[in-house]
Amino acid sequence: MLDRLLGRASLNARIDELEAENERLQKRYEAESERRADAATARQDAEERVNRLEDRIAQLEGELERVDADESALTVRRRDQLRGPRLEAVLDRLASLRTGAEGALTASVDDAVPESVRADLDDVLGDRVALVDEAAPCLCCVDDAGLLAVTLEPPITPDVDTAWRDRFALEREWFLPTGRHAVALVRTDLFAVGVYEGDERVDYRGFESDVKGSHSKGGFSQARFERIRDGQIDDHLERCGDALAAYEPAGKRADMPLYLVGQRGTVDTLVDESGLEPTATAAVDATGEPKAALADAVRSFWTTEMRVL
Repeated sequence: MLDRLLGRASLNARIDELEAENERLQKRYEAESERRADAATARQDAEERVNRLEDRIAQLEGELERVDADESALTVRRRDQLRGPRLEAVLDRLASLRTGAEGALTASVDDAVPESVRADLDDVLGDRVALVDEAAPCLCCVDDAGLLAVTLEPPITPDVDTAWRDRFALEREWFLPTGRHAVALVRTDLFAVGVYEGDERVDYRGFESDVKGSHSKGGFSQARFERIRDGQIDDHLERCGDALAAYEPAGKRADMPLYLVGQRGTVDTLVDESGLEPTATAAVDATGEPKAALADAVRSFWTTEMRVL
């Protein structure tokens, strides 16, 4: 009664309505928030899936490009490392080939196919002449019918007279140890030389020198360490030169080929500083004690890589 007289009843009713409206709006807000959260999560999931699909597409496109490149790229049909009896058998087979008067070509390739013979090789090999460039320095043997096409990388790549003949112009001493010769192995801390009759060693000398290895942080400064090490290497190379020169006064190296192998920079330095004129040089990876390292180096040196084009 008093509430009606004072107007409280209508106010309370209005408050109840507003509270109900507020509750309804709150629930609506919460529902909308949940919907938006679900939508945001769904959008993130969709974006992640799109990213994954785009990455997969890019991966497949890359693989397709590589497959296309592989299919179009020039590759050799076969590559072999030949030595010993297997090498002899291959050389015998190549030497047995007979053609017409101008059916077999042997070309010496230094850095690339000489222009003087490129046209001849193009006629037989076509685009595959690029494989000969890749194999250089090498010898290339082809017949005019394209039945046989190989490159050979012998220990000694001679400057042959490139001409069409009835057979391939190949000499066994380019590939195999023949006659009396010397093979010397030089590393910054090791030297070994052997004199051979064919593939049999008949004389040997070897030694190791005390040369500092990698620099340690204690003791010497880097600059001082390098000076000491360089001096030790110079002394070692002088010993190597003296050891090789010792063969000359006694006539042991008269008309005897010398093949100098080892670390490329070390070999080149020894040749420059000693005045040696080796028949051929080669970089080989030979480790171990001098005698074992020399045997490893000889095996590596007398190995020919053959590529069937």
